[in-house]
Amino acid sequence: MVPTEAYVILSMVLFAMGTLGVLLRRNAIIVFMSVELMLNASNLALVAFSRQWQGVDGQLFTFFVMTVAAAEVAVGLALIVAIFRTKQSINIDELHLMEG
Repeated sequence: MVPTEAYVILSMVLFAMGTLGVLLRRNAIIVFMSVELMLNASNLALVAFSRQWQGVDGQLFTFFVMTVAAAEVAVGLALIVAIFRTKQSINIDELHLMEG
């Protein structure tokens, strides 16, 4: 059996990688994937703690987060495609030009 601490450490590493991706990258798709990585890291932690305490609450929350993430992917990718069609770029630094 893999100890819960290993899952939590893996979850922390994945969440940190996602956070760094959001903070350091300027490409909208990379930022979007980093947010998804952070969501999956939190799902991993929820399932690990749910397994440790022999409950299903963490798994239910994970199912809810996955459902919301699927809706986020649909809306987020539609926005990225719309921005790309108008600006011919998905660089986040160039989006401030859309003001006004």
